[in-house]
Amino acid sequence: MLKRFLIGLLVCLLFSCGKNEKPIIAFYYWKTILRFSETEKEILRDNDVSKLYVRYFDIGLNPVSQEPIPVSPIHFQENINNFGIVPVVFIQNKVMLMPNLNIDDLAQKTIHLIEEINTKNKINCQEIQIDCDWTLKSKENYLKFIERFKKLSKKKLSATIRLHQVKYFKKTKIPSVDSGVLMYYNMGTISPDSLNSIYSKKVAERYLESLKKYPLHLDLALPIYSWAVHIRNQKVIGLRSKLNVSELKNDANFEKIGTIFFKVKRSNYKNGTFYEKNDLLKIEAISSGDLIEMAKDLDGNLAQAPREIIFYDLDEFNIKNYEKNIFEQVVSCF
Repeated sequence: MLKRFLIGLLVCLLFSCGKNEKPIIAFYYWKTILRFSETEKEILRDNDVSKLYVRYFDIGLNPVSQEPIPVSPIHFQENINNFGIVPVVFIQNKVMLMPNLNIDDLAQKTIHLIEEINTKNKINCQEIQIDCDWTLKSKENYLKFIERFKKLSKKKLSATIRLHQVKYFKKTKIPSVDSGVLMYYNMGTISPDSLNSIYSKKVAERYLESLKKYPLHLDLALPIYSWAVHIRNQKVIGLRSKLNVSELKNDANFEKIGTIFFKVKRSNYKNGTFYEKNDLLKIEAISSGDLIEMAKDLDGNLAQAPREIIFYDLDEFNIKNYEKNIFEQVVSCF
């Protein structure tokens, strides 16, 4: 009787420990040169970060031959021996839309370039991630590519998953990967109105319930980036990244006309971009409160607890917008 009681107690303890285990903090690194600033190093140290998802290269189409080509491969200028590196390859959807795509050739060449970068930088990766916003029209090529890539690479394979791919997974299908990463951002249309295209609780609520039914394990990617939507004559003409709001407030050429809008008072150049008089800049950013809200909403709707929370992306400009312990606050919600 005592033996049975002790075994039952041990099982309960193991279950409760597993349930209370927090996800690890990881980051995406999305620049073409990997070199950490002192602020970035501090964040990595303070949060005990041991895993980085590094964009190795994009795959686009050669404008002349219309054949798939690698775009802007990564260059390492930092000692990354203390980190587990996950190569991430972003594949433009137009590649997967090609009617006569040579899937086997694309898989082999993609793996070869990843291996070249790994060998050059003495990286022994255990996992590779494919990032592609596939559609109903491209899903057949994409799913075949994933199957071929996994077989040839002999690595753990993860894939990015968008909210619409979760809700309509019976139509969009589920890639044959070991796990997915839910990209919990870029939820709306980039437009001249006052809505935030990066995150909207109202939009997110349309998809949250469907997360419980998604059969693939999902880790989470949360946004810490911002941008300004450049508007002229009520039309979006571009996105301006890394615009310092404090600088805009102190720049006589710009006038704050609302919570998120700046108006151009005089035509001028700033950071290499020309702004015409009466242009508007709409600031789209993610607050600490937004991140906590996302985490709490997701915690109550996931089929399984996430093993990792990956923040997009590790950049000094992004990090300076948050208090130092924000990442720990977010993972403590799970």
